[in-house]
Amino acid sequence: MLHCLAFDIETIPDTELGRRLYGLDGLDDADVAEFMFFRRRQQTGRDFLPLPQQRVVAISVALRTREGLRVWSLGEPDAPERELIERFYDGIERFSPVLVSWNGGGFDLPVLHYRALRHGVAAPRYWETGDQDPAFRWNNYLNRFHARHTDLMDVLAGYQAGARARLEDVALMLGLPGKMGMSGAAVWPAWQRGEIADIRHYCETDALNTYLVYLEFERLRGTLDAEGLAAEQARGRETLADSGQPHLEAFLAAWQEAEA
Repeated sequence: MLHCLAFDIETIPDTELGRRLYGLDGLDDADVAEFMFFRRRQQTGRDFLPLPQQRVVAISVALRTREGLRVWSLGEPDAPERELIERFYDGIERFSPVLVSWNGGGFDLPVLHYRALRHGVAAPRYWETGDQDPAFRWNNYLNRFHARHTDLMDVLAGYQAGARARLEDVALMLGLPGKMGMSGAAVWPAWQRGEIADIRHYCETDALNTYLVYLEFERLRGTLDAEGLAAEQARGRETLADSGQPHLEAFLAAWQEAEA
């Protein structure tokens, strides 16, 4: 199996930007964020902020290499945003993996583009389109219809917006645990309470759900046969059992219960 990096990010309002956008010097982060949400509700009826107004606080990955499978969050819990983004793109420089996401083309990657731009993070391998490496001309990370980044939500919907599904629904359909302990809407309140560990754990289980859905997709398109799929799933269970991480062990227990 080729190197595969399933990933997910979690974000909060970029209150520093909010202060500059709306002239809110003197207000604390909570009040700035609430004003940002208020303005967005006025404009769209929704709280969901424009992508450049979102700051990355967690990037979690499930990385499958020849050595095995590993699930973790990049950087230390208190690492600055720039470091998280640098580590993400460094992994691409090192492994040139197949990136796997759920709505990564619509959310995660564009957010990372804006935040890398904000911090001046270079990512030549990610932005390669064939000028330096001819293999990237017909299969690169940027083209929606190339496989080097596989946005499972987009691909499984046949690139039709009306056919898109939630990761939660597809994961549960396949007997996977789905969301555990949190949702995206709960990240900002959790951040304000200082619960960064819970945010990272939640993000890791989303990356893991995405990876396990990808294995089923690989069977769908004939890259894995039934025996190969079973072997990869067994490897995943072994990784979780040996992790020593309560949230990953809980994911394994929920997975086994769903299968039973």
